[in-house]
Order: sequence, then structure tokens, then C-alpha cells
Amino acid sequence: MSLLERIRQFGTADAVTAAPERSERKARVKRDLMERVGYAEAARIAAIPDVAQARAELRPALAAVLNTAGCQDLAPEERDRLEREILDEIVGLGPLQPLLEDDSVSELMVNGLTSCYFEREGKLHRMERVFESEEQIMVAIDRIISPLGRRVDERSPIVNARLKNGFRVNAIIPPVAVDGPALTIRKFSDRISSLEELVSLGSLPAWYAQLLSWAVSLREDLAVAGGTGSGKTTLLNALSCEIGEGERIVTIEDSAELKFSRHPHVVRLEAREASIEGEGEITIRTLVANALRMRPDRIVVGEVRGAEAIDMLQAMNTGHDGSLTTLHAGTAEEAVVRLTLLARYGIDLPSELIEAQIASALDGVVMTVRTARGERYVGSYTGVCRAKNGGVDLKPYVVFDRRDCAWRLEEEPPFVAEAVRRGALEEEEVLAWYAELPS
Repeated sequence: MSLLERIRQFGTADAVTAAPERSERKARVKRDLMERVGYAEAARIAAIPDVAQARAELRPALAAVLNTAGCQDLAPEERDRLEREILDEIVGLGPLQPLLEDDSVSELMVNGLTSCYFEREGKLHRMERVFESEEQIMVAIDRIISPLGRRVDERSPIVNARLKNGFRVNAIIPPVAVDGPALTIRKFSDRISSLEELVSLGSLPAWYAQLLSWAVSLREDLAVAGGTGSGKTTLLNALSCEIGEGERIVTIEDSAELKFSRHPHVVRLEAREASIEGEGEITIRTLVANALRMRPDRIVVGEVRGAEAIDMLQAMNTGHDGSLTTLHAGTAEEAVVRLTLLARYGIDLPSELIEAQIASALDGVVMTVRTARGERYVGSYTGVCRAKNGGVDLKPYVVFDRRDCAWRLEEEPPFVAEAVRRGALEEEEVLAWYAELPS
């Protein structure tokens, strides 16, 4: 169903889930508004990318309708609320629109009609406003994905997309979604783009940020690991800002989320799903292989989740030191196990050989942590090296105490002394760094 066809149903498809009188009044006002401006014109205005501009175009007609639709008895606050809700439903994303415009909201989750939530400061909250019909949810989904050249229907009931502002969108509809259309929007803030900003938020101490900055500038190969929503992408973006401006960076992501506004030489690549006809798919693995032909100094893979793990490891082993990636794992040990399993998807080798590849390719694993209270921290930093038996040996460099939210240096990473020996770090700045460590 096209957006125009869905617009035609605005005035008739609402389920009466709020107070009956209010719901009927809103439905009547929307129907009169559609008749006043015309369905084609309403669809044109609804397609304007700038929601504020679309609101401005439609507001005079809506004001005229409100003056003649039996709404004169409404209190000013109720009239403003009715106007805002109708405009949000026609030119925005309905009850989601105010939350999308709220910078403190990081994720929105619509689970059919009656279960809608949003995340703020790491905690889930139930939405006060919910959608009034499944058709209204479908209009919101269409409005999101249509400008991207995507569609969702019974033949293709799942869609993953990225908005121009970087928000990540997942939509899944019946019959796959049993309880009605489900929509998830993850917002990515531009406010955090450096280790210094993470320090100011209390996500890690300054001395730890300095150590990570040295690790990146000295071309350590790092994996950022953690759970969903723990801040992996935020930390990866902050670490990437420590790469020198004289280096060429190639980023590879499933959905382009990394920001490199401060770096002059970045090539951003994004994977692409197959079309409805099953054609045109570009995988992360294909992009990693292609990146090796683009003369990169650094390769940054947004997230390793499949067979591309073996290509990433090989890139780290073939002169592209200082590469960065993320993956889902709860501990550094789990990160090694997961990398081993993912690499085996790409090449049929014994686990022992893959672990040897990991030991020689990866230098460290930095964990991200999300507490039960929704707080996010940069957790432990664990070194990765080859064990005597040929496997992987993990050495804790920085240990994070979840209970007290405190960090301590367990062991100096070997690259620090090596950098002093080579003259890449001054002995005085290392001594000054030691003076900042907690006693």
C-alpha cells in the first residue's frame, strides 16, 4: 500500500483506544482536514523531509478546521495538544515524533498497539501516547523507509535501514510479528565523539583514556566488546578520533554510524541487503576484502558478526596494524571464543589454528559495561598474546570493579615500554601518567 493510500485512511482507520469522545473528535478533525487540503496535497506535504516545514504548511488549514469542527469549547491546552497530535500523525511519526526530537531519548520500541517503550539514560520507560491502530504504525514505517527506496510487505516482512541522520531502524510486520507491526529505532548522539567527553561523563578516568589513546596512536589492534546498548559504537568512535590525521581510514559497517567529522581522510563503506528479487547484496565480508585494495592505513569494522571475522584477522596480520572493530561478548574470554566461532564460518580450519591467528592479529580487548541502573562505563582492558601451547593467552592490563565502579592498573601493557624505547613516547610523559594513577 502506497503512502497516499495510507494517508486516505487517516480519518477512518483509528481504533478508539483513548476516551471515546476525544478519539472521535480527533478522527473527525483529521477527516475534515484531509477533505479541506485534498489527499494528494496532504501526501505531498507529508513527504517533505523537514518535519518543521511540513507542520508549518499544514498548520493554517488545521487551525481553520479546528475553528469550524465543534472544537471551540476546548481549553487552549487541549486544543494545542490536539493540534500537535494531528500534525505529528500526518507529517511526522505520530506518538514517536516528540521522542525522536528529544535528545535525551536513545531508543524507541513499538511492540504492536499496546506496548510502546523508549529508553532514556539507559532505562526503559513506557510511552504515555501509543498508536491508535496498526494502520497508523504502518504509515510511520512507510514514512521512514519510503525515502530510502525500501518497502515492507508480506513478501518481505523485515526491513533494516539507516536514516540520513544516522538513526538505525528495524521494522517487522505480520504475519512474522504475531502481535502487530514492531518498530525499533536506535538513535545515535553526536554529542559524544572523543575520549575526553567520555571522561567528563564519568565513563572512565583520565589516566585510562590516556592509555587507550596511546594504544590507538601506537597502532595496537583492538576489539571493543560488550552487550547490546553498552556503548561499543560510542567507544569505537572515540578511539577512532585518536588516529593521526596523516593516515587513511576505511570504515566498514552494517549501518554507517561512526562519525569522523574531525578526520580529513576517511572512506566510509556500508553493507547492503539483497533486494526483494534476491539481488544486489553487498556483505561486510565483501567490503573487508575490497578495503585491502584501497590502500588503507587503518581498517575500522563497525561490528564483526559473521564470516568476515577471518578477513578482519588476516587484515590485521598483513600490515594493517592499528585496526579497530567491535563484537558482542560479555568478557574478554568470551570475545576470543566468539571470534573463533565466527572465523570458522569463513574458513574450515581447526580452532587451534584460528586461535593462533587471533593471538598474532589482536593486541587487546576493551570491554564496555552497562549497569542495572543504565549507566555505561569503559570496563576492563585485556591484552591478547600467544600462549606457550600455541593458543591465546589473556593478560589483564586494566581491571574494572563493577560493584564500586572503580578502575586499577593491573599491569603495564608492553607497548608502553616499547614506545619509550623507540622514542614514540617520552619517558617524562609516561612518568607523569603514572603520577595520575590512583594509589
